[in-house]
Amino acid sequence: MPTAKIAITIDTDLLNWLDQMVAENRFPNRSRAIQDAIREKRHRVGRNRLALESAKLDRDFEQSMAEEGICDGLVQWPEY
Repeated sequence: MPTAKIAITIDTDLLNWLDQMVAENRFPNRSRAIQDAIREKRHRVGRNRLALESAKLDRDFEQSMAEEGICDGLVQWPEY
Protein backbone atom coordinates (compact mmCIF):
# COMPACT_ATOMS: atom_id res chain seq x y z
CA MET A 1 0.00 0.00 0.00
CA PRO A 2 1.45 3.39 -0.92
CA THR A 3 2.24 5.76 1.90
CA ALA A 4 2.59 9.52 2.22
CA LYS A 5 4.72 11.51 4.60
CA ILE A 6 2.92 14.14 6.70
CA ALA A 7 3.77 16.51 9.52
CA ILE A 8 1.57 16.71 12.62
CA THR A 9 1.49 18.72 15.80
CA ILE A 10 1.01 16.61 18.92
CA ASP A 11 0.75 17.32 22.63
CA THR A 12 4.07 16.75 24.41
CA ASP A 13 2.58 14.39 26.99
CA LEU A 14 0.98 12.32 24.27
CA LEU A 15 4.26 12.21 22.34
CA ASN A 16 6.10 11.07 25.47
CA TRP A 17 3.54 8.30 25.94
CA LEU A 18 3.90 7.32 22.30
CA ASP A 19 7.69 7.18 22.61
CA GLN A 20 7.32 5.01 25.72
CA MET A 21 5.11 2.58 23.77
CA VAL A 22 7.78 2.40 21.06
CA ALA A 23 10.52 1.91 23.67
CA GLU A 24 8.52 -0.98 25.16
CA ASN A 25 8.27 -2.53 21.66
CA ARG A 26 4.49 -2.22 21.61
CA PHE A 27 4.95 -0.51 18.25
CA PRO A 28 7.94 -0.67 15.92
CA ASN A 29 7.95 3.13 15.48
CA ARG A 30 5.87 6.29 15.84
CA SER A 31 4.48 6.09 12.33
CA ARG A 32 3.14 2.59 12.84
CA ALA A 33 1.53 3.56 16.15
CA ILE A 34 -0.22 6.54 14.57
CA GLN A 35 -1.33 4.47 11.56
CA ASP A 36 -2.80 1.84 13.87
CA ALA A 37 -4.59 4.49 15.92
CA ILE A 38 -6.14 6.05 12.82
CA ARG A 39 -7.17 2.63 11.47
CA GLU A 40 -8.82 1.77 14.78
CA LYS A 41 -10.64 5.12 14.87
CA ARG A 42 -11.83 4.66 11.27
CA HIS A 43 -13.20 1.24 12.23
CA ARG A 44 -15.01 2.63 15.29
CA VAL A 45 -16.54 5.48 13.32
CA GLY A 46 -17.85 2.98 10.79
CA ARG A 47 -19.36 0.81 13.50
CA ASN A 48 -20.93 3.79 15.22
CA ARG A 49 -22.69 5.06 12.11
CA LEU A 50 -25.94 3.34 13.08
CA ALA A 51 -25.82 4.93 16.52
CA LEU A 52 -25.16 8.35 15.01
CA GLU A 53 -28.04 8.02 12.56
CA SER A 54 -30.33 6.71 15.29
CA ALA A 55 -29.49 9.72 17.45
CA LYS A 56 -31.03 11.94 14.77
CA LEU A 57 -34.45 10.32 15.23
CA ASP A 58 -37.17 12.01 17.27
CA ARG A 59 -37.60 9.66 20.21
CA ASP A 60 -41.16 10.76 21.04
CA PHE A 61 -42.30 10.40 17.44
CA GLU A 62 -40.72 6.95 17.10
CA GLN A 63 -42.31 5.86 20.39
CA SER A 64 -45.75 7.05 19.30
CA MET A 65 -45.38 5.25 15.96
CA ALA A 66 -44.39 2.04 17.74
CA GLU A 67 -47.32 2.28 20.13
CA GLU A 68 -49.71 3.06 17.29
CA GLY A 69 -48.55 -0.01 15.40
CA ILE A 70 -49.00 -2.23 18.43
CA CYS A 71 -52.48 -0.90 19.24
CA ASP A 72 -54.03 -1.06 15.74
CA GLY A 73 -56.39 -3.95 16.43
CA LEU A 74 -53.61 -6.38 17.16
CA VAL A 75 -54.70 -8.48 20.11
CA GLN A 76 -51.68 -10.74 20.00
CA TRP A 77 -48.58 -11.25 17.86
CA PRO A 78 -49.26 -13.30 14.73
CA GLU A 79 -47.91 -16.83 14.57
CA TYR A 80 -45.19 -17.64 12.08
